[in-house]
Amino acid sequence: MYVYVAAMSKGNVLALLLVLAAPALARDKAETWTEVRSPHFVVVTNSNEKQGRRVADQFERMREVFHAAFPKLQIDPGSPIIVLAIKDEKDFKALEPEAYLARGSLQLGGLFLRAPDKNYVLMRLDAEGEHPYSIVYHEYTHLLVGKAAEWMPLWMNEGLAEFYQNTEIRDKEALLGEPSRDDIMLLRQTRLLPLATLFTVDQKSPYYHEENKGSIFYAESWALTHYIEVKDHQDKGSRLLQYSDLLIQKVDPVTAATRAFGDLKQLQSALETYIQQASFNYFKMAAITAVDESAFQVEVMTPGRADAVRADFLAYNQRTADAHALIDHILQEDPKNVQVQETLGFMEFQQHHFDEARQRYAQAVQLDSQSYLAHYYFAAISMMGPVAPSDEAQIESSLRASIKLNPSFAPSYDRLAAFLGSRRRNLEDARMMGLTAVSLDPGNAGYRINVANVLLAMGQGENAIKVLDNAAKLAKSPEETQTIEMLRMGATEYIAAQQRNAARRQEISEKEADDVETDLSADVPHLAPRKLFVPSGPHRFLVGVLNGVHCNVPNLDLTITSGAKKLALHTDNYYKIEFSALGFQPNSNLNPCHDLENRPAKVEYVESSDKSDAPHLLAVELHK
Repeated sequence: MYVYVAAMSKGNVLALLLVLAAPALARDKAETWTEVRSPHFVVVTNSNEKQGRRVADQFERMREVFHAAFPKLQIDPGSPIIVLAIKDEKDFKALEPEAYLARGSLQLGGLFLRAPDKNYVLMRLDAEGEHPYSIVYHEYTHLLVGKAAEWMPLWMNEGLAEFYQNTEIRDKEALLGEPSRDDIMLLRQTRLLPLATLFTVDQKSPYYHEENKGSIFYAESWALTHYIEVKDHQDKGSRLLQYSDLLIQKVDPVTAATRAFGDLKQLQSALETYIQQASFNYFKMAAITAVDESAFQVEVMTPGRADAVRADFLAYNQRTADAHALIDHILQEDPKNVQVQETLGFMEFQQHHFDEARQRYAQAVQLDSQSYLAHYYFAAISMMGPVAPSDEAQIESSLRASIKLNPSFAPSYDRLAAFLGSRRRNLEDARMMGLTAVSLDPGNAGYRINVANVLLAMGQGENAIKVLDNAAKLAKSPEETQTIEMLRMGATEYIAAQQRNAARRQEISEKEADDVETDLSADVPHLAPRKLFVPSGPHRFLVGVLNGVHCNVPNLDLTITSGAKKLALHTDNYYKIEFSALGFQPNSNLNPCHDLENRPAKVEYVESSDKSDAPHLLAVELHK
């Protein structure tokens, strides 16, 4: 979960991953909080109804700006956007990141907090400065274009965010694309990246990660976006839309740029000239008439409900002690508050107290079946460990209830696909659920991995590999790339096993062929991603007896018992294990999943740098 903050003084923008707790917060006195629900936002304010309506109108108009600019883009996220519009500095400090409470700290104008299941915006209504909410608009832009991550190159994603971050929404007009003086100064002092390089920068590129190169990447992305937007407006063109259409058709970014923008050398020269000009244009857009304020729903919140919203924000903002202080007060007056149970469940989940989190969400489900998040988290946490047969019906029911309550929430579809796929039942339904999750969040590589799991369970190994190849293109780190590659190796081995068994079926009787097919089906790989293993220390050896062998192909877990010592070992891919035998010739068709139990052996292993992770198995020498 990331917290994005906006400084009130221009140029001081900070992206912060917050991991701090804070002193307890108590409600000083009862005050009036108002909720304004527009079609796409929920505004909660302690100011007044007029201010709440104004904020809701501003965000709705910002959304309409995007819809007008990119009519083919599905821009609405699957989880709600909740805007906390705070009237003054005192009340803002009761909610802002704890790191900014110290004397002399940077003064904030707003922040954007984005999590997989919820999106919060915190705004100070009395904020000052040229663009006090620039980072709010920057990150909101990323949220809106998030569903285009599958095809949108990084330069365009960041360029649009930089372009729209200085948006100013007024009563009768919106100003778009106001230039950044800091970007212009940097561009005039630094050599530009070649456009062919800019167009191919991705999350793995040093131009994105290294600070000295990352700065020019962001600035040049803004400049090119600004130049094309202004030039298209002057020429009545639509080159950015043409470029987008080509990318959606899977044309590579450089070829698409050449076809949409023309000769790249000429474009580079024009961009360099553009950066040196004395002044920059920006856009003035009349008020968006599509925003219908009569559709806004306004409600004065009870003190308990307002406190529950604040407590939830504090929990997501990692101000845990402050959240607990409010929650204790709420529970004294309303022990069955559903929002509080969800918040407590989230906090327990964040601390890896999964049993306690499951109990909280189960209670929330019982109290209010209309909470899609309670249904989702109850089921998702229940799936994290062994599932008792008696719990399976409730897990499936909760996931289907979550989908019904919020059809746009991708994680519920993904978990239902994984649940059905792991049990080898209703596989076509599982496949469709997985594909729906991918369509709702195309940039999520994990959803594609689960679709590959289901396809393997259906015996469609080749299709599974195609899905994993697409997932690899979306990997956001070297570790994620390595994980997907490891899973792809497991799927390749599964296809090879299918081919070997098909050949064997030609040589044996029909009854034996049925037995072979049953064995093969039992060894369908489960491609659940695992964190990257980092070895620590020297290779070690132990002689004993193997037992507790468990496969989740290509994963293998076992225990070796040597006298009074028992050691649990793990491998992410048993095809990489070096097997040998001492003093005898093992069966050439040795199956590690079936043939290691109760076998004497010598194992080679290495410890993990993560003490919570089991040592990794490297080699097995079987003994008589």
